[in-house]
Amino acid sequence: MSLPLIPEMPQPVYVMSQEGFKLATYTWGDEDAPVVLAVHGFASSCRDNWVETGWVGQLVREGFRVLGVDQRGHGRSEKPVEPEDYQMPLLVSDIEGILDTYMIDPVLYLGYSLGARVGWHVAADLVGRVERAVLGGIPDGRPLGRLDLEQARAFLEHGTPVEDRATQNYVRLAERVPENDLAALIALAGGMRFGDENPDMGNAPQQPVLVATGSDDLILEDSKQLAARLPNGSFAEIPGRHHFNAPGSRDFKRLGIEFLTAGAE
Repeated sequence: MSLPLIPEMPQPVYVMSQEGFKLATYTWGDEDAPVVLAVHGFASSCRDNWVETGWVGQLVREGFRVLGVDQRGHGRSEKPVEPEDYQMPLLVSDIEGILDTYMIDPVLYLGYSLGARVGWHVAADLVGRVERAVLGGIPDGRPLGRLDLEQARAFLEHGTPVEDRATQNYVRLAERVPENDLAALIALAGGMRFGDENPDMGNAPQQPVLVATGSDDLILEDSKQLAARLPNGSFAEIPGRHHFNAPGSRDFKRLGIEFLTAGAE
């Protein structure tokens, strides 16, 4: 199918979460083609993570249909500001509701950062719904645990400069995506911290999974350890990339699409 390198964003189709929040979804490609479910990272969006980086255009050219999602709190989806609305089981439930609405089984899963962490649980817990998965920049331990919530809230409420470098990066990323809302993203980071102090990743997905992380990403070694836990896992290092610019890597796209293509044959 002919498609520009950077395709246009279609109007969102909204799916309702179990609590009634509107979740924006987008599709590209032939309806009969194998479906890649693309789930972005924290403080990003479907447009930012997958469209403007060339992933969607390339996937469609390779014969896939892409179902893109703005996770709650991001893009054109609804943005609650209570941390309780961002616990991991709710993010997984959002994906389940989207798959139910589109009546698609199984899908190929493509996730980055927070979207990869959600994908780990989706693949493990939603039996039969994910055939294989590419999990890029998957965070170790507690998602967004490196973000200093106190500094982020002080910046939002009083304009107090952020001194913590990791938090500075997250705030800059949040401000770079026009449709995002810093208050909702801070709530999301807080919501990831409910539960045990040292959260376990839970059951490992049994499907074929490619874990890919940038060579300059601080979580590189932890991502390798996660990949080693997978019974059908493999690891790929994305050369010369850190956590915030790895999605645009040509190497990442090549490795990820080759892996997804193997599952569609």
